[in-house]
Amino acid sequence: MPNEDNPWKTLSGKQIYENPWMKLDEYQVINPSGGRGIYGKVSFKNKAIGIIPIDKDRNTWLVGQYRYTLNEYSWEIPMGGVPMRENTETGALRELKEETGLMANKLEFLCKIHTSNSVTDEVGLVYLAKELIQGETEFDDTEDIVVKKMPFKEALDWVLDGRITDSLSVGGILRYAREIGI
Repeated sequence: MPNEDNPWKTLSGKQIYENPWMKLDEYQVINPSGGRGIYGKVSFKNKAIGIIPIDKDRNTWLVGQYRYTLNEYSWEIPMGGVPMRENTETGALRELKEETGLMANKLEFLCKIHTSNSVTDEVGLVYLAKELIQGETEFDDTEDIVVKKMPFKEALDWVLDGRITDSLSVGGILRYAREIGI
């Protein structure tokens, strides 16, 4: 078994940048091989929450939108940022309603994901939403979202052929597929 003790030593740290959604810190470190270096860490001010809605016929809903950071269009499970002090289940239900118009009577925790653990301490939580009721969407001002209903198996195919690349979506869809045996 590998040694699980922390081989990194932090010499100092300072905040480089901050906005309402995230902050960037830079650390002077001694790395595992004993060399001096720098390490940057992005910390988000919200928890990343993803939701996989599943109806009685095993359909799901994806949302598509253009992602500024990637400079490309992205298909994803409904997701969003939930303030650190807010209950994650409450936030998941709100995000589901905002992005798809769906309300769920049943919510189950599915998995925890470190979204990009070499540069951020962000933790993503994925929930399964069931017993769905269709309502109206409530998009944020910054969202230009397309909502697509499809069989869950098709969403899994989109993960497997690379049309879905978002880490919360990939991890959550693969986890649920394993749970139901497909």
